[in-house]
Amino acid sequence: METLSHTTSILPLQLPPYPTRPNALSAALSSATSLLHIKQVHAQILRSKFERSDSDSLLFKLILSSCALSPSLDYALSVFDQIPEPKTRFCNKLLRELSRGSEPENALFVYEKMRAEGLSLDRFCFPPLLKAASRNLSLRTGMEIHGLASKLGFGSDPFVETGLIRMYAACRRIMEARLVFDKMSQRDVVTWSIMIDGYCLSGYYDLAFQLFEEMKRTGLEPDEMILSTILSACARAGNLDFGTKIHEFITKKNIVMDPHLQSALIKMYASYGSTDLAWDLYEKISPKNMVISTAMVSGLAKGGQIGDARYVFDQMVEKDLICWSAMISGYTESDCPQEALVLFKKMQQMGMKPDVVTMLSVISACAHLGALDQAKWIQIYVDKNGFGKALSINNALIDMYAKCGSLEGAREIFGKMPKKNVISWTSMINALAMHGDAHNALSLFHQMKVENVEPNWITFVGLLYACSHGGLVKEGQRIFHSMINEYGISPKHEHFGCMVDLFGRAKLLREALEVVEAMPFAPNAIIWGSLMAACQLHSDTELGEFAAKQVLKLEPDHDGALVVLSNIYAKERRWEDAGEVRKLMNEMGVSKERGCSRIELNNEVHEFQMADRKHKQADLIYHKLNEVVQKLKLAGYTPQTNCVLVDLDEEEKKELVLWHSEKLALCYALMNEGSRICITKNLRICEDCHAFMKLASKVYAREIVVRDRTRFHHYRDGSCSCKDYW
Repeated sequence: METLSHTTSILPLQLPPYPTRPNALSAALSSATSLLHIKQVHAQILRSKFERSDSDSLLFKLILSSCALSPSLDYALSVFDQIPEPKTRFCNKLLRELSRGSEPENALFVYEKMRAEGLSLDRFCFPPLLKAASRNLSLRTGMEIHGLASKLGFGSDPFVETGLIRMYAACRRIMEARLVFDKMSQRDVVTWSIMIDGYCLSGYYDLAFQLFEEMKRTGLEPDEMILSTILSACARAGNLDFGTKIHEFITKKNIVMDPHLQSALIKMYASYGSTDLAWDLYEKISPKNMVISTAMVSGLAKGGQIGDARYVFDQMVEKDLICWSAMISGYTESDCPQEALVLFKKMQQMGMKPDVVTMLSVISACAHLGALDQAKWIQIYVDKNGFGKALSINNALIDMYAKCGSLEGAREIFGKMPKKNVISWTSMINALAMHGDAHNALSLFHQMKVENVEPNWITFVGLLYACSHGGLVKEGQRIFHSMINEYGISPKHEHFGCMVDLFGRAKLLREALEVVEAMPFAPNAIIWGSLMAACQLHSDTELGEFAAKQVLKLEPDHDGALVVLSNIYAKERRWEDAGEVRKLMNEMGVSKERGCSRIELNNEVHEFQMADRKHKQADLIYHKLNEVVQKLKLAGYTPQTNCVLVDLDEEEKKELVLWHSEKLALCYALMNEGSRICITKNLRICEDCHAFMKLASKVYAREIVVRDRTRFHHYRDGSCSCKDYW
């Protein structure tokens, strides 16, 4: 029976005997299941003497069928080559179909062929080409298409202009999109919607709000899609005031709210923390469908109400994939990666199959957890279930492996990728940067340029980050200037923050301050925070105090700034001032983030906090700690108490520093067999723990990897990959 079944599967497609009719061959194409079948039909078409229109129609369908059945365009393009002088209308139809397909770059290949053959292009070919460039994020090709459209006199066609706006917005070239938009003589609701959505996509929410108001002044009524986009922007920007005005506008205009508009409102209120308003809206909706409930789950999760989100999720009678994904994503974004992975496994038990969006959240959760065994399991799952072909999945896997401490795993994924986009290259550059491999990060950037891949602003954040953690001040300055002068990318807060960090780590604190003062826009709390951290590192009390106070002006309850300010005073033994800051923190309900370390052993993630005794083997762990400390002292270890900034005697400080969470995690790992130890820490590793890990790697002949808040430290044979520059 197996032999018969196999034989049947390779039998040729049953075609009517020659000669046949076009309809029969068209039906045969529709039922074709392999490229072999397609070629059989092609042979019949060539043998038949059909009218030109029938022949072209069949060949068109044949090309589309071959594109669907084969990942290679070689055969489809060879058929296209055989069509004598294909009509522009035929080409336009092919471009339109390909631009809508799962691989829009196919339309761009056909375009290149048309250009090489000197085929004429009319105004109808440009919208699908721009759509393909938009979906494929092919900025360079999109700009070439723009130039050609203008040269042929189609640059002012409203459909071409709309396609250009969509392409530039998708490629994050929002200024170019706005230039096209401003030149348009006619704008419909779709055009306004694309431009507003483009601003939101690039994070320019205030400009999106301004454009929305400008649209209303023209007398054009926004549709439900625009209103939903604006409400989502309000949620992301935390602009509840504008969101409330939109709600009032909807009520005043008696706009009938569909589930998507209701969802956008609920999500906005919930994610901003106005849970009472969200609950009020939610309770009034009856019956509650999955779209509404999913929005409530997502909004509550984004607003930090993860428990309430799970309550709504559990109350839902029916759950679709979007709902499961929203809850998994909520856990991931709420720093609950273990819960996200547990829920993912429960989802599978319920018979629900994930999609790419779900998998991206799961991969992100694993990256956040830093568990390498889990990462390997997820990659096996990805490959087994066919997700490995998705570019976005591979990009996420690079980031996951890097954050789980396996630079080798990230390199392997990157090396095997058949297609790479700017995100792929940027992800690998960031992976190298976070592992302190600045020179290879820069080398990869040069290779990226050779491959003619256009870097984006995020690429330069990764490069500057690499230079900062590698102490490459001159190279960092050169890259910063090339970003502006060579690539025309305007620096954002992130770039200036990297430059402040670059100078600050190198103890060039005055140069760091000059960067802050020369910024074309007001520095945010992150910029001042970078300067503040550098001053704390290099004991510049005066400038550090100034920077901390600037942070607190912007964010009065910033726990990091309050802690640093307290630490600055403590280092100077200004105990009274330090006490005042601590008192202020208590009054404001602000507490210092507690150190937490995670380690994965035997497919289980174990979590430790400072002086933690919650672990079921706590007594054994502390016994092991005493043993390790004694061994390391024989190798020259002396506890460094300068990181303990409380008014205690020296012996109490020594005891306190030995109870840091990463030391407990290390000792638990040393109780178990294995060669490589990987610890994930939520804060910057202190000087004492750094020295402790270096000695432990030598004394116990084990590789130790610690991922702290900013980077990875690879300890081998008594030295660290950061070369003590971190």
